[in-house]
Amino acid sequence: MRSRRSNSDVRPTFDHPGIGFGCDYNPEQWSPEVWTEDVQLMREAGVDLVAINIFGWSHIEPRRGEFDFANLDTIITMLHNNGIRVNLGTGTASAPAWLTTEHPEILPMVEDGTTRYHGGRQAWCPSSPVFREHARALVEQVAKRYGQHPAVALWHVSNELGCHNALCYDETSAAAFRTWLQQRYGTLDALNAAWGTSFWSQRYSAWDEISTPKLTLSTPNPSQVIDFHRFSSDEILDYYRLETSIIRQHSSVPVTTNFMVTAHIKNQDYWSWVDDMDVIANDHYLDHRLDNPRLELSFAADVTRGLAQNNPWLLMESATSAVNWQPHNIAKTPGEMMRNSIAHVARGADAVCFFQWRASVQGSEKYHSALLPHAGSDSDLWREVLELSHTLDSLDEVAGTTVISEVAFIFSWESWWAADGKNRPSTSVRYLEQVHAAYWAAQSLGLTVTMVPPGSDLSGFRLVIVPTLYMVTDAEAAAINDFVHNGGHALITFYSGIVDQDDRVRTGGYPGAFRNLLGIRSEEFAPLLPEHVVTLSNGWRGSLWTEHLRVTTATAVETYVDGPVAGAPAVTRNSFGAGEAWYLSTALNEQSYDQLLGTIVQRANVRPSHPAADGMLEIVRRADASRSFLFVINHNTHQTQVSASGFELTTGNRVDGTLTVPAGAVRVVREDSTHE
Repeated sequence: MRSRRSNSDVRPTFDHPGIGFGCDYNPEQWSPEVWTEDVQLMREAGVDLVAINIFGWSHIEPRRGEFDFANLDTIITMLHNNGIRVNLGTGTASAPAWLTTEHPEILPMVEDGTTRYHGGRQAWCPSSPVFREHARALVEQVAKRYGQHPAVALWHVSNELGCHNALCYDETSAAAFRTWLQQRYGTLDALNAAWGTSFWSQRYSAWDEISTPKLTLSTPNPSQVIDFHRFSSDEILDYYRLETSIIRQHSSVPVTTNFMVTAHIKNQDYWSWVDDMDVIANDHYLDHRLDNPRLELSFAADVTRGLAQNNPWLLMESATSAVNWQPHNIAKTPGEMMRNSIAHVARGADAVCFFQWRASVQGSEKYHSALLPHAGSDSDLWREVLELSHTLDSLDEVAGTTVISEVAFIFSWESWWAADGKNRPSTSVRYLEQVHAAYWAAQSLGLTVTMVPPGSDLSGFRLVIVPTLYMVTDAEAAAINDFVHNGGHALITFYSGIVDQDDRVRTGGYPGAFRNLLGIRSEEFAPLLPEHVVTLSNGWRGSLWTEHLRVTTATAVETYVDGPVAGAPAVTRNSFGAGEAWYLSTALNEQSYDQLLGTIVQRANVRPSHPAADGMLEIVRRADASRSFLFVINHNTHQTQVSASGFELTTGNRVDGTLTVPAGAVRVVREDSTHE
């Protein structure tokens, strides 16, 4: 796998042969005789990368300053002797009881001003200098001991940083927040202007008057809340850098941590993290609280690939079946683990890893699925694990290739924070739901998209999709304007371009930053009650949102037939320079959205991944300069056929013109010639 490289220096490379197959292993939960059985079964299963010492702090430092590496030495040696590479955790994910007992000041404080205590995980404040001091000492010991060990292929800093403790509201965090604000704004006058503190007599006259945005009787200052999110993301990144700097004093092995690009975690702006990662890694679990967990998996994989700048990445954690933390922990159906795993590979993953190796029998995660379930190796799940391992081995030649895409898709954590804030036009309009809706439409048309942050260079794409980009800077808006002016096509959806980086409304009419590009002007939002549906002039159906819109230079493609703005434009198209910009002012239903995007795709001359693709047939192409691989994942309950010619890797069969994919199966074709 090729690692990301920053512009400033050369990073270590994570060189793993073929497509990796791995897991987390927690040997501290088991007796030594089980270790021997586990390693033997790992070899049988073809596991070649194992993450260990993720939560090992209390085992390797049972008392302050007393280190015991005997068991960890044994495990690393056993894995190495059996040809299994190690993804070595630093052990800092959760503080041991002796540390929280001696220093309760490291415990995190939540928004209501109360403290959270030892007994779960991540019971530490990211800004705590005391926690950092003890974590530094532990990482120094681990890195010094194993920095040159031949088994170590990758360093794993902490674990899911910010999963539980991303936002800490205590006085230590407040002091760090003030320092961050001074660096960002320089003067109190600049901060007061950015936060709009003339409202509600919130003006600050001294830095020490500023605190974290704890719960208030009314609603808090929204600009302060956004800056606190930015600070908190930066603070945890700074902690990652602390550990990484220690590791690099002792080891040339690449360093990473596991991101959480998923629908229920939003506190880290990972676009600002990527230059510090030697390889991008992500954890992903199906979330059955969503309407379509499977499509969200593909979305998260594409976001992760975007973070990797279209280089291969690593799926650090996933589940073989059920998880333990949802209201209803749904077991996967036969073949679902295979389809989920190959979907990640199709979208750029060069390794598929699972939490965890052996299912725990105690603790909070004892009902979380694993490669080796409670039922043991005489189980259908274990047999599916062996099948997946064999399939991944058959795909080794895919490693290092990248995903082909002509469509950029702008995704922004900052807009997520801001658009979902307090006192907004409609709480029924949620950023991620609108992003998902646009993504679903692209998927149903067979489009493969590349996720990019606001402000990206869009040259090389034919179309950019911009869903609900509520918060945007002048420079970020200009990048989209320039793309269209130079011949590109854009679809921008409602509630975009509304505020600047300070959450300050852009006056003169909505959609603010995109008025000229779109050739429209909206005077007032007209959101709808959740049960209210409006009809467009061509019969399309919309919900959640309308607005008092008029065209300036644009053409009204469709208008509202009914609702609060009957007769007003609903969908517009504007020629801008050599390109076209479309605006969608309502939340279309799936069929209508598909038809709108299909029209835009045709006008932009975008080629779908495959004409046979639809919502239940996932088709993605990975390629390099000399080879291309067509991934076909059939989520239907019936077999399907697609056009393809080449060699099918999972079955070893020749394909001449037509590929038959059984119900619920996956197929990967090395195509006869590079796709054009």
